[in-house]
Amino acid sequence: MTQDVFAGTFDCIIVGAGHGGSQTAVALRQSGFEGSIALLGAEPEVPYDRPSLSKEYLAGKKTFERMHLRPQDFWSSRNVELVLGTRVVAVDPVAKTVTLENGACYSYRSLVWAAGGEPRKLSCPGSELSGIFYIRSKADCDALLAVLPDASKVAIIGGGYVGLEAAAVFRELGKHVVLVEALNRVLARVAGEPISRFYEREHRDHGVDIRLNSDVKVISGRDGRASGVLLESRESLQADIVVVGIGIVPSAAPLLAAGAQGSNGVNVDAYCRTSLPDIYCVGDCAILTNGPGIRVESVQNATDQATTAAKAICGNFKAYDALPWFWSNQYDLKLQTIGLNCGYDAVVVRGEPASRSFSLVYLKNEAVIALDCVNAPRDYVQGRKLVETAAKLGSVQLADTSKQLKELTLETN
Repeated sequence: MTQDVFAGTFDCIIVGAGHGGSQTAVALRQSGFEGSIALLGAEPEVPYDRPSLSKEYLAGKKTFERMHLRPQDFWSSRNVELVLGTRVVAVDPVAKTVTLENGACYSYRSLVWAAGGEPRKLSCPGSELSGIFYIRSKADCDALLAVLPDASKVAIIGGGYVGLEAAAVFRELGKHVVLVEALNRVLARVAGEPISRFYEREHRDHGVDIRLNSDVKVISGRDGRASGVLLESRESLQADIVVVGIGIVPSAAPLLAAGAQGSNGVNVDAYCRTSLPDIYCVGDCAILTNGPGIRVESVQNATDQATTAAKAICGNFKAYDALPWFWSNQYDLKLQTIGLNCGYDAVVVRGEPASRSFSLVYLKNEAVIALDCVNAPRDYVQGRKLVETAAKLGSVQLADTSKQLKELTLETN
């Protein structure tokens, strides 16, 4: 067992060096915080743009250096100490210390938990075989890229954003791709059916073999390496490699073990404070209890919550009220989402999906709560106002593309 060694004291320790953690450090300095800051990251790399992994980096269109969130020397110039390549395994909220897996122990005055999440792993027989890849870190992608040139058949498990983005990349690289989704449509957890069916058609038109309503029974293997996917239907799909994108598990165990309230994540208030004194939580593992009561996995949410937490640490309490937005790049399609469609009871299709430029408007009690915009940046920009004001507009008005959204007469609550 590693002996704990006291390694120092910081005025603010930030756990997690992704978008949320790095933005916390930036926002602290911008808010006039003059105390010492340590940014602790599980990966050995300096903070980088994680969403690019399943897009430009996997496709070889962007080098890792171009993915750095800040220049290499930025952190030292802001007196932010980077402690990389080791995880926090324990938090003591009474002693106000964190312990790393290498045995180092640091004390803090304020702690910001921005550890994000780990990819949800397969649990079926064969899931321990080599040749199964997840896309969450640079190391994940590098391992995949090392074997990709020799692979001709790729099986993807999961029809969410990561799975679809990876499928687009693999097809552009000339790979045979089969995508397995357990539900009856792709993007079922995040988008309305018209968006799902549009992307299914697009991927099939690009040569992706999509299998819906298909549960994985076994990952078959040969000589300790994955060689295919056996479905519950007993159909066997051959594959040189298997890529899995079935969501994430929030990396919150040490904080929950320390007594923070939460279950599938950590509960936070409007200022991103946890139930533990002087401990904040932002990003993928934070559950905003005075909002929709869910975790929001997006760069926007991580960075905006980080700013909220940093300001609160500096005594400037401004409740988090940012409007969520997301994006996904697949082939020549750019999907942009504004708002959360939780609980929608009606949708309006604005434009023709066949034109490959259209929007889906989500309504709840007749009010606009979110938009998905495919190659429709004008709708995305102008739709923000409709969401912010909970605009009540008729379906005929919303579907009328002869008028821009900003031209529509608003009837707000």
